[in-house]
Amino acid sequence: MKDISNKIRDIAVKLFQEKKIDIFIGWEKGALEFQTRPLIARNEADAAKLVFDEYAIHNLATLLLKFRDGGEKIGIVAKGCDSRSMVRLLEDRQFQRERLYIIGVGCPGMKDPLQAMAKHTGLKKINADGNGVAAKCLDCVQPNPVIYDELLGSQQAPQQSGERFARVAALEKMSADERYRFFEETLSKCIRCYACRQVCPACNCRTCIFDEMKPQWVGRENSTTDNMMYHLVKASHMAGRCVECGECERACPVDIPLMLLNQKLIKDVNAFFGPYEAGMSYIEGAKPPLSSYAEKDPDDFI
Repeated sequence: MKDISNKIRDIAVKLFQEKKIDIFIGWEKGALEFQTRPLIARNEADAAKLVFDEYAIHNLATLLLKFRDGGEKIGIVAKGCDSRSMVRLLEDRQFQRERLYIIGVGCPGMKDPLQAMAKHTGLKKINADGNGVAAKCLDCVQPNPVIYDELLGSQQAPQQSGERFARVAALEKMSADERYRFFEETLSKCIRCYACRQVCPACNCRTCIFDEMKPQWVGRENSTTDNMMYHLVKASHMAGRCVECGECERACPVDIPLMLLNQKLIKDVNAFFGPYEAGMSYIEGAKPPLSSYAEKDPDDFI
């Protein structure tokens, strides 16, 4: 990956020199080997810090929302899930394609820095395969960028190690009462820190329903009822829009299996409206299934 890092730096520097961009979004190294973190470079000196390695796991597309109201031209590095997220932002009209210069990189499967930190500190391990590949990468269906201006590296094969919807299948086998008890127990752990919302590129509403005070949709106290309200509403908003980047589940400090809900809805949207996978290609003006309608749509449920 050192060669890709060098190419990313060279491209970023050239874009700054030619005044084609005002900002470049990528990654830089921290103090420890596993501390690869997002970097917003604003000049050539910053661009010299850019890297791409096995810990470049963050979905950089979310950072674009910080600049959606400006006019800056932005260069950005995109793995498969990052690029799918960018497609979704473009479809939601949160960003304009002409403002972006996308450097696509095939993703071989990232290592989770949280797993590496657990080993470094002696804390309990979290989910990953034997090689330290992040759990979220094991369900990946598209490791290669779907939208880009330049493509670096070689095409990568998905890391999938088993049935994509295995957890969903187990959930669907439960009775209604069993499912309720499962979610009641699971979501009771939520501390409503909203980390899952903050890292999600599909959570791009300017004012979130859960920040509203008049009316107040959920209480500020940490109750199981309000937790369930938050997660079910959030998951329903992701229907047809989640690109399975898995950052929500990875960022959760109490290990709630958030992708279980998202994957259930991905499976159902594909079954009812498909074949459909969110963010797989950019077609100007396209919308996900639940964001569009036709007069001939079935309405037997009304």
